[in-house]
Formats: sequence, structure tokens, C-alpha cells
Amino acid sequence: MVRPLVRPLASSIVTPNHITTLRFATALIAFGLLAFGNGQWNDWAAASFLLSFFLDRADGELARQSGKSSPWGHRYDLVTDALSNILIFLGIGIGLRDSQLGNWAIALGLLAGCAIVAMLWLMTRVESLGGMGAASYSATGGFDPDDAMAMIPFAIWFNGEMPILILASIGAPAFFLGACWKFRRYLAPS
Repeated sequence: MVRPLVRPLASSIVTPNHITTLRFATALIAFGLLAFGNGQWNDWAAASFLLSFFLDRADGELARQSGKSSPWGHRYDLVTDALSNILIFLGIGIGLRDSQLGNWAIALGLLAGCAIVAMLWLMTRVESLGGMGAASYSATGGFDPDDAMAMIPFAIWFNGEMPILILASIGAPAFFLGACWKFRRYLAPS
């Protein structure tokens, strides 16, 4: 989807790291807006995070099209993706602190965020032992597991922050445990 939009940038001075930085900036904006916990701000937060999601796809596509990929850029992308995803769940949790969940909303956001940190650690370990790309998941039907993050803006637009936060607080740790099983050979003591 982003391939034709990125094509003109392949021969420009724009690098994948520029787009990765913009991706993180839009996630920060989404976090700040969500933390207010107000419907109108949440709509803008959802739009900002959707843009962030597409920028996440664009940086990798630009790296492939321009030949400007690097191990440092790959690590920068991984860390930025994790931080962006942590921020969205933490922002939802802070925004829901005055809901029926109370302060548990913040705890659920932190739980989802901690699982994402654990995934980042796992991916980094797998790639340090198996090489760049060893921790990737193959796409099924054109979708990879990270594509599920595209549902978050739509959940926000339809006032589904609470269900998506609860699902993330269960799903992210479960996904981490599944990834530990998938990459278990990299977790064995050396």
C-alpha cells in the first residue's frame, strides 16, 4: 500500500531513518492526545497513530527500494516500533484512568507495554544469535502479526479503547510467550 507513495523518495535525500523518526513523533503525538482521555482528542490521536502505522511500513519499504538499509537502521526501527506501541497502550491506559477501570487502566497499559519490551528483548536476542531478520514472522495472506496494530485507531474511533486495552493486556503477554516457544532454541543457555 505504501510502495507507490515511497517510490519518489527512493532517489531523494530522505532516508528510512528520517521516516522512522517521523513515525515515532506521530506516536508521541497520539500518546499525548490519548492521555487527555477526551473523545475529540482521541479521534485526533487515532489519526496520528494510523499515520504512525503507515510510516512504520514506509521506512522499511524505502530501505528496500533505495538500498539504504543498515544494521543500525534496522535496530533503530525495532526500538522505535516497540516504543511507539508501548506509548499507544500507555496513552489509552492513562486516558481511561477515570473510567470503571480506574488506575487499573494504567496498570493494563503498563502490562501490555512490558510485554512489548519483553518482545523487543527477545527479538534483539534472536537477531544477535541468528542474524538480522532471524526474528521475523512470515506474513500470512500478506499480513504479519504487527499488522494487528492497525486495528487500534479504528477501535479508538468507535470508542473501543477499553476493550482494546484489555485485549492488549492479555494478547501482548500471550504473544510474547508464543514467541518464546517459537524461538526457544535461542533462549537455551549458551
